[in-house]
Amino acid sequence: MNVSHLGTPISPMTRVHGGFANRVYRLDTDQGSFAVKELNLIDRRWKYRVDDVFRFEQAAFAAGISMPEPISASHDTLIHRWVDGHKVPEAPVPAAFAFEIGEILARIHALDVEWTHESIEGPTPRDWRELAERAAATRQPWAEELASNVETMLAIAHFVDTCERPGPVVLTHKDIQPWNLLARDGRPVVLDWELSGTLDLASELGSTALSVAKGPDFDDIQPTIFRSVLDGYVAGGGALPPSGPSWFVFMIGGWLGFTRWNILRCLAGVEASTGPDLALSHDSVRNGMRGLPDMFRRLPDLQDLLARR
Repeated sequence: MNVSHLGTPISPMTRVHGGFANRVYRLDTDQGSFAVKELNLIDRRWKYRVDDVFRFEQAAFAAGISMPEPISASHDTLIHRWVDGHKVPEAPVPAAFAFEIGEILARIHALDVEWTHESIEGPTPRDWRELAERAAATRQPWAEELASNVETMLAIAHFVDTCERPGPVVLTHKDIQPWNLLARDGRPVVLDWELSGTLDLASELGSTALSVAKGPDFDDIQPTIFRSVLDGYVAGGGALPPSGPSWFVFMIGGWLGFTRWNILRCLAGVEASTGPDLALSHDSVRNGMRGLPDMFRRLPDLQDLLARR
């Protein structure tokens, strides 16, 4: 990683653990403190659009969106000004915090930024039975859970491929989740923009509102917090799309793909030099095996959140 343009280091660069896809380091120099993100290029699930994303981040920062200042970007490294704040726990956030997230989304969607790449999604993989067989053969610790959920994973894949997405499509962050947020003085700071791209508006709103309105599972969803995100979006000048299952298809489809990606990393059994540690990949697989079937069963209840708004 080339960080010479950041000044003279005043202490060694240190790794910040916990990243689910890439690796992040803190570097303190005579020019300030920086978050240096080493992108995982070994087994990325998609190509990183470095020029488009960096231009989008610059526009968002210039518009006053609460986020770290983007400093530079290359094919394998992202650098932002370091921001101090508190981690946002995976639990329902305060209503005012949720409202401001909605406002931030509306401001992001109002940005006039050229995006040169369209999102082209292929069919959702259906190799869950084969993965279960490989997991059993290699004695993965979650092999039995995967085997018992093969039919559910196939049903989720079918739902993702067939769910109608009525639009509109917006250029957006795509991954505003508790682990991509900081709280600074009780207000949200949006991190990790590298997944940015075009997305059906309902999917962005549903994923964001649900993620900040619940705990680690789906037993404690706070409808008031869910609606606070939507209220903030409207207050920020946004218009809500029609209700329907498309509000949750991106969240469950992304989780399905993320779980499969971590399964493949675990099956390889190698501690890769970039991306999440192998132990974290095992944890992510277990979370997917427990959470995905639960979310899929609750889709009708989740749609009730929209009816009550």
